[in-house]
Amino acid sequence: MEVRIDDECSACGVCEDICPEVFELGDEKAEVKVNPIPEEFEEQVREAAEECPTESIKITE
Repeated sequence: MEVRIDDECSACGVCEDICPEVFELGDEKAEVKVNPIPEEFEEQVREAAEECPTESIKITE
């Protein structure tokens, strides 16, 4: 699994709250710290994508 953050991100921090091992807030939007996603964090990344208010987290299986 790989993940990216698109430009619609509002830097709200929801993804970082759910999975700080993978996501961190940058200057203008969230950033992905590790790709591909380690298997132990895949469920949290899916949850972050579902909870993202701008639907900016894109997952590629």
